[in-house]
Amino acid sequence: MTASANRSYADLHEHLDRLDRAGLLHRIDAPVNKDTEMHPLVRWQFRGGISEKERRAFLFTNIVDGKGRRYDIPVVVGALATNAEVYRIGMNVPTLADIGPAWARAIANPIAPRLVESAPCHDIVLTGKDIEGPGRGLEALPIPISTPGFDAAPYLTATCVITRNPETGIQNIGTYRGQLKSATRLGMMTLVNLRSGGYDHWRRSAGRKMPVAIVVGCPPVVAYQGPQKLPQEVDEIGVAGGLAGGPINVVRGRTVDLMVPAEAEVVIEGYADPDYLEPEGPFGESHGYVALEDFNLIIDVTAITRRKDAIITSIISQVTPSESSVVKRLAYEPMYLGFLRDTLGIRGIVRVALHEPLTNLRKVVILQFARGTPKSEIWRGLNSALTLQAVIGKFVIAIDEDIDPDNADAVFWAMAYRCNPGRDTHVVPCREPGHGPRTTGDPAPDSAMLIDATMKEAMPPLALPTRPYMENAKALWERLGLPALKPEMPWFGYSLGDWTEEWDKNAGEAARGDWMNRSESYRQRRRRGIAPNTPTRAVEGTDDDQA
Repeated sequence: MTASANRSYADLHEHLDRLDRAGLLHRIDAPVNKDTEMHPLVRWQFRGGISEKERRAFLFTNIVDGKGRRYDIPVVVGALATNAEVYRIGMNVPTLADIGPAWARAIANPIAPRLVESAPCHDIVLTGKDIEGPGRGLEALPIPISTPGFDAAPYLTATCVITRNPETGIQNIGTYRGQLKSATRLGMMTLVNLRSGGYDHWRRSAGRKMPVAIVVGCPPVVAYQGPQKLPQEVDEIGVAGGLAGGPINVVRGRTVDLMVPAEAEVVIEGYADPDYLEPEGPFGESHGYVALEDFNLIIDVTAITRRKDAIITSIISQVTPSESSVVKRLAYEPMYLGFLRDTLGIRGIVRVALHEPLTNLRKVVILQFARGTPKSEIWRGLNSALTLQAVIGKFVIAIDEDIDPDNADAVFWAMAYRCNPGRDTHVVPCREPGHGPRTTGDPAPDSAMLIDATMKEAMPPLALPTRPYMENAKALWERLGLPALKPEMPWFGYSLGDWTEEWDKNAGEAARGDWMNRSESYRQRRRRGIAPNTPTRAVEGTDDDQA
């Protein structure tokens, strides 16, 4: 059987066509140096004050390197998740709100892959002498340098690394970085403390070479499996089929006994050395710091197969926001909400937000609760947020529904006025350090702080004009031809529970110009023998109230 054109999912080429039609693809035909210019150019849309909505994928068709060498394979950067809309198109769902349910359905209802005999990823098969020597093998691929000035070499970044559990036979897909070292050798980093499938399979290989297939470019529903954290006993290619609504075509590797996506752009086959590790790095990592040189896996390349019209994919990672963080955020947030709300049945939780800028999602988790949620449920949510993934949650903050979790200023505002640190915080010791900068040795256990920044009682209204006045003023602003507005929540005042009908009536009178009508009323309410700043409610209507 050959790979069928009537498959239920888009390959990378069709995905790029969709992005182009949606105005989400920049095609760069001018010469661009992959070692010094490519990633810095795309990086500017993340560090140059451009909104997420305005970010685009970049397709480079005229690539050179630091030695002036030219390459005939294009490279695309940002095509998987440079913004939420790019990711939505890759997921092939109607709206952003459909992303979470699509993942939930796919995980619950995987569809086994379909084995084919011939596939586009085998249009060109290179082995033996064809991949050995200068300018061949890995050296013939236009792999960019991600962090010029720090990275030790070009790195594979947008990978789907396929390995197999030697005990169960179940395959795993992970996204691991790969340092090019020669035409037929690369270094690969798999995180030991994240218990990644690749590392676990290498550890279980018991002195035998571990087969590896590194996919660089593939259908988006497959590419999104690598960053998603699923149990190791789950074969992600079945989950990809669940996303696609039909089986993913796979084909057997040419020199490794692994199943690879038939529509992959490039597949690098090889074996991990079972005994030796080799220095790898430095490399700018997704936590925003440079990962220094470590001993990591050695992959000896046995074959490179590719489509005749292959396109190399590369992702922007390092300091967040980045393509790497967007692809995780859009998958992790609904997964966490479903875990807390549906699996654990925590009442009142309406949203989970993972703080992205600079902190890289894992360190700051924000739980948004409906007003009136019992304190016991809030604390159940705070504690439970630490349990889904060992490395997510260093500061977990509960907020009310009127606080925008995507606005750090609003979260700090809630912490400043709705949290008593002595009463509303709790420190959890002995936490997994997770993915972060380190220097030498094993990092010491970390800890987590849980913060309840929700209202504990009714509060006075937010001190902004109420919505009708702000909406009227916005219309006036626009009639006057003033600069375009970008409203930020909160942009109008609202009650937080501590507000009476009398005060509401007084405010209405003031707005109508009738504020002087209460002059005599104020005179009659005079009191003596009390201190300034005494609330009127503490005196009026009490047994001790004497005019």
